[in-house]
Amino acid sequence: STQSTWGLTTIMVEDGKCTPVKRTGSDRFIPNRFAMDLDMSNFNLVCKENYPVEQRTEYRKSLARQLLKESHENKILAFKQKPPQATSHIPALKLLYQHKKESCSRQRNSRVIPSSAEKILDAPDMVDDYYLNLLDWSCSNVIAVALSNAVFLWNAGSGDVCRLAEPSAHSITSVSWAGDGNTLAIGSDDTTVQLWDVSRQKKVRTLHGHSARVGCLAWSAHLLSSGSRDTKIINHDVRVREHALASLVCHTQEVCGLKYSPDGSQLASGGNDNKLCIWDSAGCTSSTPRHELTSHTAAVKALGWAPFQRNLLASGGGTQDRTVRFWNTATGECVSSVDAGSQVCSLLWSRHTRELVTSHGFTDFQLSVWRFPSLTRIGDLKGHESRVLYTALSPDGKTVVSAAGDETIRFWKVFDSEPKKKREELASTLRGVNIR
Repeated sequence: STQSTWGLTTIMVEDGKCTPVKRTGSDRFIPNRFAMDLDMSNFNLVCKENYPVEQRTEYRKSLARQLLKESHENKILAFKQKPPQATSHIPALKLLYQHKKESCSRQRNSRVIPSSAEKILDAPDMVDDYYLNLLDWSCSNVIAVALSNAVFLWNAGSGDVCRLAEPSAHSITSVSWAGDGNTLAIGSDDTTVQLWDVSRQKKVRTLHGHSARVGCLAWSAHLLSSGSRDTKIINHDVRVREHALASLVCHTQEVCGLKYSPDGSQLASGGNDNKLCIWDSAGCTSSTPRHELTSHTAAVKALGWAPFQRNLLASGGGTQDRTVRFWNTATGECVSSVDAGSQVCSLLWSRHTRELVTSHGFTDFQLSVWRFPSLTRIGDLKGHESRVLYTALSPDGKTVVSAAGDETIRFWKVFDSEPKKKREELASTLRGVNIR
């Protein structure tokens, strides 16, 4: 009895007769399609900004509850305690010398960057997905954060935490506050967008139109734009029954970034197809963008309009790009760029100074502060142990909140309105002086 192998079939030769025997595996050189996980292969090809990570199992959660005897919800948005300072064996005189040295260096530096977060909150079940937008800070000083299939609200003034309604059967994929500080838009992987009246804890309406998850949202007065994995952007007028004004089609893969200009005249969109599109929002019915920009070489999620200059937009690219680019949206010209060194996940401009902060994923899990237009890196904010995917700015423009895949939310006092105060003081002083 002998046997030979070719492809997926084994030939058994016994007593001069050949009998084919089907193999269940695959040959070393010829793949077996039936043994492949095509869904996982498609995920790895399309979702290029997300590395597959080990999912938490129900067993691990149950085991933690039994061992630690803590309620799961008691940990949500709860303060982390700072570890006690380690006892040093360095001589006291040396410690005193180092302290004096650090104090002097800080005095010489006019721009102080915090070395650690001001506050840290626990955020269990924070989804580690580059394409989602799960954090926003309202003008009424309330932070909305999506944790798995529930939305939690944290009042930054009082520290109160509440859950917005009961958890749904579908995962939350985006949140965005309207300008009134009370209406919250929530995108879901069930293809819908929900509008909530937060003061009454009541869902006002549900917007339909997409055929896949809604990963990003942007407001401009009564106009709400939603971007989806179905590659479409839908503009909704939330005041009327027939809310869908237009469907904007330019991207060929998931739309993961949306941002309106401060005056609401332009809409910027970024996608997993590496495109950055600029739309005229007047009329909101044109399906052709003003500019279709293709300089980025990875997904474009991080978008931010400069508050001090019209038509100035900053955009950040994903893992293969790692670049922050600055655009004149009137002409479509890239006026400058800087290599950020790692995946750019989000971007925020200061409201009072010509600075911006970027948050990063692979491979530097940090926030970076930049000065514009010199594009010099002022400093880095470190502390997160995973990709810093989501950021938002406080109503006073001073504090940046960041959320990461390490299931923590951190507060950084990055920006300061001191330059504005100095200008106001100088102006008031000059009013009282007679100049001849």
